[in-house]
Amino acid sequence: MKSDIHPDYRPVVFKDKTADFSILTKSTIATKETIKWEDGNEYPVYFVDISSASHPFYTGKQQFVDALGRVEKFKKKFAGNYKSLEKKGGKK
Repeated sequence: MKSDIHPDYRPVVFKDKTADFSILTKSTIATKETIKWEDGNEYPVYFVDISSASHPFYTGKQQFVDALGRVEKFKKKFAGNYKSLEKKGGKK
């Protein structure tokens, strides 16, 4: 087996931003930030938007996740065209 071609497989903390949930597991993901874990050691941390603690399938309830301006993007894309088609008689 060749040396120095495999990624570093190490313990990493995955932390959910929306729910107060963290899990320590092994991964090859590259991170620059660290966090102090329950055992007193520092581990690299990777922040996730959705985990099993915040996903509607597992929790049974819907949570609002900011869609980074999706509504505004939709209005900008379709507002002008829809009104112009309606006036011309294209859509009623």
